[in-house]
Amino acid sequence: MQSDPTSSPAAPKSGPARGFSRIVVPLGIITFCVWAFWLSTQFERVPPILKRGMQPSDFPQLVLGLIVFLAVWLLFRDRSAAPSRLSRMAQATMGLLIGFMLIAEIDLFLGLGLFALALTLLWGERRAWVLLLVGAIAPLAVFFLFDGIFEVRFPRGILTNFWYE
Repeated sequence: MQSDPTSSPAAPKSGPARGFSRIVVPLGIITFCVWAFWLSTQFERVPPILKRGMQPSDFPQLVLGLIVFLAVWLLFRDRSAAPSRLSRMAQATMGLLIGFMLIAEIDLFLGLGLFALALTLLWGERRAWVLLLVGAIAPLAVFFLFDGIFEVRFPRGILTNFWYE
């Protein structure tokens, strides 16, 4: 006996809930863009004598205009079904991204190493040498590549303070 696919919590939405989100999401995007456009009008203007091309506010305003155009297009032209709910794996990955952002405030490379290690474990890797490579060697390689070769200074943190002192 087959179960009804519409009774599953992962089944796509239809009806009034689908129509509501179809309108609210593009309007939310447009509202955010209007706010960001207003913020971009607060940028300092370059004096005409120094102006060689675009003003600092021109590029963000151009991108915001494109986003608004695409949101309006989505509002009137999108007839696709709502996607199913995110899997637990996708939700856990987003949770790890939030954790990375929080730890990166303490130290970028500590956050990068812990995030890479946790993500590798979450996605099913169990070999110790791969975990060491992804969690420790790769962040160290990135640090020394950018610090030593490209001469990019990273924000101070727990681990980077040892190197920069």
